[in-house]
Amino acid sequence: MNTPDSRLPAVRERLGALRAAMQRHRLAAWLVPSADPHLSEYLPERWKSREWLSGFTGSMGTLVVTPTDARLFADSRYWVQAEAQLSGTGIALEKIPSGQSLAHIDWLAQHVPAGEVVGVDGQVLALAAARALREALQARGVQLRSDLDLMDEVWPDRPGLPDAPVTEHRPPEATRPRADKLAGLRATMRERGAQWHWISTLDDIAWLFNLRGADVPYNPVFVAHALIGLDSATLFLPEAKVPAALREALARDGVDIAPYEQARVRLLQLRGSLLLDPRRVTLGLREALPGDVQVIEAVNPTTLAKARKSAAEAAHIRTTMANDGAALAEFFAAFEQALQRGARLTELDVDEQITAARARRPGFVCPSFATIAGFNANGAMPHYRATPESHAVIEGHGLLLIDSGGQYLGGTTDITRVVPIGTPSAEQRRDFTLVLKAMMALSRARFPRGIRSPLLDAIARAPLWEHGLDYGHGTGHGVGYFLNVHEGPQVISYHAAPEPHTAMEPGMVTSIEPGLYRPGQWGVRIENLAMNVPAGETGFGEYLAFETLTLCPIDTRCIELRLLRDDELAWLNAYHATVRERVAPLVQGDALAWLEARTQPLGR
Repeated sequence: MNTPDSRLPAVRERLGALRAAMQRHRLAAWLVPSADPHLSEYLPERWKSREWLSGFTGSMGTLVVTPTDARLFADSRYWVQAEAQLSGTGIALEKIPSGQSLAHIDWLAQHVPAGEVVGVDGQVLALAAARALREALQARGVQLRSDLDLMDEVWPDRPGLPDAPVTEHRPPEATRPRADKLAGLRATMRERGAQWHWISTLDDIAWLFNLRGADVPYNPVFVAHALIGLDSATLFLPEAKVPAALREALARDGVDIAPYEQARVRLLQLRGSLLLDPRRVTLGLREALPGDVQVIEAVNPTTLAKARKSAAEAAHIRTTMANDGAALAEFFAAFEQALQRGARLTELDVDEQITAARARRPGFVCPSFATIAGFNANGAMPHYRATPESHAVIEGHGLLLIDSGGQYLGGTTDITRVVPIGTPSAEQRRDFTLVLKAMMALSRARFPRGIRSPLLDAIARAPLWEHGLDYGHGTGHGVGYFLNVHEGPQVISYHAAPEPHTAMEPGMVTSIEPGLYRPGQWGVRIENLAMNVPAGETGFGEYLAFETLTLCPIDTRCIELRLLRDDELAWLNAYHATVRERVAPLVQGDALAWLEARTQPLGR
């Protein structure tokens, strides 16, 4: 059993090995971001360096190590988890306001003396972040060295590249041929005067080439780089991953396959003009470019193209949402019956059973992230995950928060529901209802087309701010089409900069998930996915609204009815009528009875 106490010697030993390597290379500090050469959110095992060194398993966090100090920078989603996992390791937790914070840069600038050197593996450091880091260090007379990978020196059994096969995303779910996507990309390249375009981000590559993989947990992508020319395209990936028939299909569309290791060599040989996204490539790749290459910096054209789902994709997503709703109805019906029988259920059972229910639905591939099932105090940790060593039994009274999702051939789902166990308290019902009001406030909003998505955040928070309440995470993130559950460019969070590329456009799918957390007591989060749809045009311009996509009842047993206005109650009843209409034809028996009971309209 890998308990926290058993991990402590390993963490201390690994930090010791890292510090010895730092001394050999005369480094005053070493920076370990949560990243890979593709700047992925979820990492293949080879690049889980921060987790291997620190023992902290959260999906985000930055580790800084000096000869005498070690700091992990993490936002509020991970504070409770990080404090527990770091206890006794000698690594201190630095609490930061959001994942976009650059507090680790400020810390390094303040604590590394002038004339010293800070090291980082440039192959996993985002170019935009590297520029901010270098500027801050140079202002203090500190040098940045980025040509080392100390993990190769200190990680004796470091995993190699993942080797899962690449598959083709086929019609009908793949609604647009890759040849058309490549033609559209090349048209944009010509408009911007680029002869070449480099892509390292895995979801952009998977979308562009209509390919999928299994190299990254929960995201159906594969490790690769891509170089697109005006009349050529090359995928750099382990060649054994591509079956012969698929290789022939790619060749017919003018796509070549080259070894993954040749990506950097090809960059060194490049000539002409190159379009790249400075936020979506690493410092190491940028530094591999010859000095005479004309670099055109802009957001990857594929980022916006894949975010704007077509009408055909939207139709598949709606079908997927109905199937996901049917799976959830089957799960919740069986779950509630088991509790009524007195079965001893744990948070781990929730994960197992909800995945099994989804697996019975057509087109299901895998979960879209690790299920979060948190009962009472565990639900107060936004990114909590039950483990065999640490989990709760679901018994007594309180609130159970379940955040889960699925990858389907026709879309990606992400939903959070909170259900009562026993009898929830008046305080729990109040918190639940205020979060519901926040979710409805944004779900019902109309907004100008092109508004910067971070500016919508306040609409959801206002019902909570009115009572002096708030939550630390963002309100919404983009969601892919059988791709990453977290997808840009849009994000609904006041911590994010309202830059032009975050503009809301028709067809974008975004989560709406306000929350409220009482540390040590309970947590509430209610999440639906919604799609931007046209909402008319006035003399003031075009407007958009949200079409709610998620189809699962919101548990009315947790609602304090007096806190809802009549218009809010009408929205909720209309939503439940839609859920019943869309999901009922897909379920029967106990699941249908549960669905009908949970979607009954509320009255005063």
